Amino acid sequence: MTTHEPREPEREDVFVALPAIDEETTRRLHDRLVREAQTAGLLDVAYRTIDSPVGPLLLAATAKGLVRVAYGCEDHEMVLERLARDLSPRILHAPARLDAAAKEIDEYFAGLRQGFDLSVDLSLARGFRRLVLTRLRTIGYGQTASYGAIAIAVGNPKAVRAVGSANGDNHVCVLIPCHRVIRSDGSLGGYGGGLDRKKKLLASEGHPTEAPQLPLVD
Repeated sequence: MTTHEPREPEREDVFVALPAIDEETTRRLHDRLVREAQTAGLLDVAYRTIDSPVGPLLLAATAKGLVRVAYGCEDHEMVLERLARDLSPRILHAPARLDAAAKEIDEYFAGLRQGFDLSVDLSLARGFRRLVLTRLRTIGYGQTASYGAIAIAVGNPKAVRAVGSANGDNHVCVLIPCHRVIRSDGSLGGYGGGLDRKKKLLASEGHPTEAPQLPLVD
């Protein structure tokens, strides 16, 4: 009598036999992962994306506040990789953690908000750059200041180029309004997100893009 050993399943057979996981189940599993990571103190950086009149925005926050707002032109995957490298690898897509930020940014673009109540985490900025970014937050809605005026305000009148560099490396655009910094002759100067976005942001605040600068608010 001939006996046959049971056939080992082929590798392909094993995966074919696995039940498909639908989108809703995947979402619920992810939400559970986020909740448990938060409860265990293992979620250092939460992120989500939102739509806006200037294109998709990536929002990322730590326990201290909003640490990153990135335009679509910045390559969101690369931004997340840098956040994992520079802040913490414990980073998860956790939209609910950023509901308040998304709401305030939506209100800003809808013309319903002229200032933000959100906390900002400047962990990615150091030294002179942090000083400049902190000063930029004093430029009010609908106002502008020149690069030279910012340099004077931070105590280094000759550092106009360094101010421009700090502006271009602003990690929390929109909330830290580097779009309100223009040249002393009233022309726009540069912008890390592109001049079209700078024009749209200024226009949304009712500011003509070629208007003379207004004084820096102390």
